[in-house]
Amino acid sequence: MISPMQCRAARGLLDWSQQMLADRAKVGIVTIRQLEAGTHEPRRATLQVVRSAFEEAGVEFIDENGGGAGVRLRKPAR
Repeated sequence: MISPMQCRAARGLLDWSQQMLADRAKVGIVTIRQLEAGTHEPRRATLQVVRSAFEEAGVEFIDENGGGAGVRLRKPAR
Protein backbone atom coordinates (compact mmCIF):
# COMPACT_ATOMS: atom_id res chain seq x y z
CA MET A 1 0.00 0.00 0.00
CA ILE A 2 2.81 2.44 0.93
CA SER A 3 6.42 1.56 1.61
CA PRO A 4 8.81 3.31 4.01
CA MET A 5 10.73 4.70 1.00
CA GLN A 6 7.54 6.04 -0.61
CA CYS A 7 6.60 7.73 2.65
CA ARG A 8 9.97 9.46 2.95
CA ALA A 9 9.93 10.45 -0.73
CA ALA A 10 6.40 11.87 -0.52
CA ARG A 11 7.34 13.92 2.53
CA GLY A 12 10.36 15.22 0.61
CA LEU A 13 8.23 16.26 -2.37
CA LEU A 14 5.94 18.22 -0.07
CA ASP A 15 8.74 19.48 2.20
CA TRP A 16 6.85 18.11 5.22
CA SER A 17 8.44 17.17 8.51
CA GLN A 18 7.47 13.93 10.21
CA GLN A 19 5.42 16.00 12.66
CA MET A 20 3.53 17.71 9.84
CA LEU A 21 2.63 14.34 8.34
CA ALA A 22 1.59 12.97 11.72
CA ASP A 23 -0.66 15.99 12.28
CA ARG A 24 -2.28 15.75 8.85
CA ALA A 25 -2.79 11.99 9.10
CA LYS A 26 -3.96 12.31 12.73
CA VAL A 27 -1.48 9.73 14.01
CA GLY A 28 1.39 9.97 16.47
CA ILE A 29 4.86 10.97 15.38
CA VAL A 30 6.20 7.66 16.72
CA THR A 31 3.90 5.92 14.24
CA ILE A 32 5.46 7.91 11.37
CA ARG A 33 8.99 7.25 12.62
CA GLN A 34 8.31 3.51 12.84
CA LEU A 35 6.65 3.47 9.42
CA GLU A 36 9.60 5.21 7.76
CA ALA A 37 12.17 3.09 9.58
CA GLY A 38 10.38 -0.12 8.63
CA THR A 39 10.83 -1.45 12.16
CA HIS A 40 7.20 -2.46 12.68
CA GLU A 41 4.47 -3.72 10.40
CA PRO A 42 1.88 -0.91 10.51
CA ARG A 43 -1.83 -1.58 10.53
CA ARG A 44 -3.63 -1.29 7.23
CA ALA A 45 -5.78 1.53 8.66
CA THR A 46 -2.64 3.50 9.56
CA LEU A 47 -1.23 3.12 6.06
CA GLN A 48 -4.54 4.26 4.62
CA VAL A 49 -4.75 7.49 6.66
CA VAL A 50 -1.12 8.33 5.84
CA ARG A 51 -1.69 7.66 2.16
CA SER A 52 -4.89 9.72 2.19
CA ALA A 53 -3.10 12.68 3.78
CA PHE A 54 -0.50 12.57 1.01
CA GLU A 55 -3.08 12.18 -1.74
CA GLU A 56 -5.08 15.16 -0.45
CA ALA A 57 -1.86 17.20 -0.74
CA GLY A 58 -1.38 16.15 -4.38
CA VAL A 59 0.90 13.11 -4.15
CA GLU A 60 0.28 10.17 -6.47
CA PHE A 61 1.60 6.72 -5.62
CA ILE A 62 3.10 4.65 -8.43
CA ASP A 63 2.78 0.90 -7.97
CA GLU A 64 5.56 -1.55 -8.70
CA ASN A 65 5.52 -1.99 -12.46
CA GLY A 66 8.92 -3.38 -13.26
CA GLY A 67 10.59 0.00 -12.77
CA GLY A 68 10.00 0.16 -9.03
CA ALA A 69 7.38 1.74 -6.83
CA GLY A 70 7.47 5.51 -6.47
CA VAL A 71 5.68 8.80 -5.90
CA ARG A 72 5.08 11.98 -7.87
CA LEU A 73 3.16 15.21 -7.56
CA ARG A 74 -0.09 15.49 -9.46
CA LYS A 75 -0.22 18.16 -12.15
CA PRO A 76 -2.15 21.23 -11.03
CA ALA A 77 -5.63 21.53 -12.55
CA ARG A 78 -5.92 24.29 -15.14
